[in-house]
Amino acid sequence: MKKIALAGLVLLVILLLAACAPGPNPVEKSPNPEGKIAGFWKGLWHGFISPVTFIISLFTKNVRFYEVHNNGGWYNFGFVLGAGLFLQGGILGSRKARRR
Repeated sequence: MKKIALAGLVLLVILLLAACAPGPNPVEKSPNPEGKIAGFWKGLWHGFISPVTFIISLFTKNVRFYEVHNNGGWYNFGFVLGAGLFLQGGILGSRKARRR
């Protein structure tokens, strides 16, 4: 009975993780209404301001957390790099803080 319960729990966890996986972006590499596509530098900026943008996006429909009209991998790389810079480098930033 325990093996069946464990197998059911593992299956449930796998299904929950699969449900959280992002899908494809159908407007990637297509321009926004102004005719622009966000690239690396825009992604870097959006990542850096992402904590503030996230809070604002909760209260308004005009502000989005992530630019869907982007050029793909380079925008994503800039976004993650910018968010990491804001968060002081993540894990590496916390190691430096402990040494002080």
